[in-house]
Amino acid sequence: MTVRQQPVRIKTKKRIQIILLLVSLAFMGLFSRLIWIQLFKGEELQKMAYEARFRDVAIEAKRGVISDRNGRPLAISITTDSFYANPPQIEEGKEAEIAQQLSGILGVSQTEILNQITKNQAFVWIQRKVDKEKAEAIKALSLKGIHSVEEPERVYPKGALLANVLGFVGMDNNGLNGIEASFDKTLSGTPGTLMVEFDSKNQRIPEATQKFIAPVDGSSLVLTIDETIQYIAERELRKLAETHQTDRAGILVMEPKTGRILAMAVSPTFDPNAYNKYDENLWKNLLISDVYEPGSTFKTVVMSGALEEGVVTPQDTFYCGGAIKVKGGTIRCWRTGRPHGYETFFEGVQNSCNPVFVTIGLKMGQDLFYKYLNGFGFGQKTGIDLPGEGTGLIVGQKRCTELDLATMSIGQANAVTPIQLLTAFCAICNGGNLMKPQIVQEIRDASGNLVETIEPEIVRQVISPETSKTVLSALETVVSQGTGKAAYIEGYRVGGKTGTAQKIIPGGGYSSTEFIPSFMGVAPANDPQIVCLVVADNPKTGVHTGSAVCAPAFESVVRDTLSYLKVPAQVVPEQVSASSLQAVTVPSLVEKDVQAAVAEIQQAGLQASVIGDGAQVIAQLPLANTQILKGNSVVLYTRMPKNAGTAAQIPAPELTGKTKEEILKISEGVDLSFEIVGEGVAMYQDPAPGTLIQAGDKITVQLEEEKEPSEEPLDP
Repeated sequence: MTVRQQPVRIKTKKRIQIILLLVSLAFMGLFSRLIWIQLFKGEELQKMAYEARFRDVAIEAKRGVISDRNGRPLAISITTDSFYANPPQIEEGKEAEIAQQLSGILGVSQTEILNQITKNQAFVWIQRKVDKEKAEAIKALSLKGIHSVEEPERVYPKGALLANVLGFVGMDNNGLNGIEASFDKTLSGTPGTLMVEFDSKNQRIPEATQKFIAPVDGSSLVLTIDETIQYIAERELRKLAETHQTDRAGILVMEPKTGRILAMAVSPTFDPNAYNKYDENLWKNLLISDVYEPGSTFKTVVMSGALEEGVVTPQDTFYCGGAIKVKGGTIRCWRTGRPHGYETFFEGVQNSCNPVFVTIGLKMGQDLFYKYLNGFGFGQKTGIDLPGEGTGLIVGQKRCTELDLATMSIGQANAVTPIQLLTAFCAICNGGNLMKPQIVQEIRDASGNLVETIEPEIVRQVISPETSKTVLSALETVVSQGTGKAAYIEGYRVGGKTGTAQKIIPGGGYSSTEFIPSFMGVAPANDPQIVCLVVADNPKTGVHTGSAVCAPAFESVVRDTLSYLKVPAQVVPEQVSASSLQAVTVPSLVEKDVQAAVAEIQQAGLQASVIGDGAQVIAQLPLANTQILKGNSVVLYTRMPKNAGTAAQIPAPELTGKTKEEILKISEGVDLSFEIVGEGVAMYQDPAPGTLIQAGDKITVQLEEEKEPSEEPLDP
């Protein structure tokens, strides 16, 4: 029997050993798993348990105040109630009733609220930043599972004032546009957290552990903007937009010596308190983002560079025959049919004469022209602390033709932003320093302590103080005697430049019905305190020149601003000159009887000198409308026989505006030959009228068909 039981015992023992081994392996596996969980996964699982136990409710920090340079608030944050639901806490069967009650107060769809509180298992927002009356009504209901938390709300107390500069914030208190976006990190501060303990059924535990981490409020900004000047600018901009029915318009006011922006007004605008109710195109700040061909306001840049390089001097004279021919095309003066004739440099500026500036631009040449185009900052961002700034568009120097250079000289071909143009004008007016435009001047912490002062920044010196002074003198005559008379301000010396640019047609060419008029000026011209640019897009009332549309708005803005800043009026003593030094305007004497012409000259206090034996005046020097000192002589040239001799000299007759038949009639009485090219009326001639030439010389006359005035470049 013993022999027969031995195999059974052995088998049993083996089974026990196997079981023990398996149990040991199982314990080893569990122990290894325990070690893995404890050492390697412990922190992660602890975090998961903590998150299951607590709910974090973010508490936004108050954004810093944005104020004008005098501390007047433009953007502030106030405390409002935001409501959220904890669905597990809502009594079963009460969901629809609660949704109905909330819907009636908040004006939100009952179905939408019901979906929020039934399809979510944890924290869900019902509505954020609820106004005071609605919040009190909800709290009075004491709805189980519905809770509130205080959040800051951004408010713009002045409504639409400066809206396109300030921008706005989103529901999460983050800056989305304007200063709010570009200084978002500075303004937003650090959010806080409210941690609430929940049980295993996901219900908030009354009197349970709660932890509150207080938010850190954001820093505040002090802008360079002056609220009063901003109000003045927006007031005048509304008048301009309503009077002339513009698509858009803008006014920009700066301190030329510092680059600080005092006002930046855009029309149409929006209310940042309800920005989402407006077309997003109204959010843009066209004064820094949009580009346009500036027209004659750009001539200030051309004249500055030319004077700095000695290409032109104030003593130089020019001739406008109504047009100027360049390689690749013909550029007309804006005053078609009534050319300016001979002009001094200052008169060319006063008249905004295209041929004068084309001549100057071509004399500069590409290298010098681009030196100042780049030097004044065109084709580059100015670096202003606002989002969405454009760079502008300039013709590449490598592909620039003579025609491009000529058109750039009168403010066409290149597209600039308004902030670029006025920043360049600041340099022209302040002695030659290109300043970085500045919109923020101080940063202060939540307690009002100064954190940083942002000082004016000189980018580079572009022209000399002497050139700046000469340009200012020329621009002052534009307002006192030229196309900018509507900008004149009693008691102040004002300089400025008009501009009327034709809008570009999509696909190429210029519109004959849509324009961008502008006016850019400085006051006082002898001690610049402010510069101002007024620009309008597509006025529809039939008046579309910078002198008519924009100069009056400039006058009102600058007049009231100078008064507000207490800039003293300037009284210039009246200069009384001796009669021998009085200026006299030379009358038009061509085609008049010689005796009558002599009598008219003498009556004006001038002396007459007659050359030739004809009975009628065919030319005169100086030309008509030229100012000369009383007592000086006027030379009258009469019709002379063709055999007068080759040594005789005669001034080239003025042929501009005359037909071919009229030119041929004039040629019958003078010993000159004429080359007449084209059909229509004379647009320009070579040599220019009044130039003394030898008998027998040739005059080339270019004829062109007259066009409607609306098709011509309009630059005043």
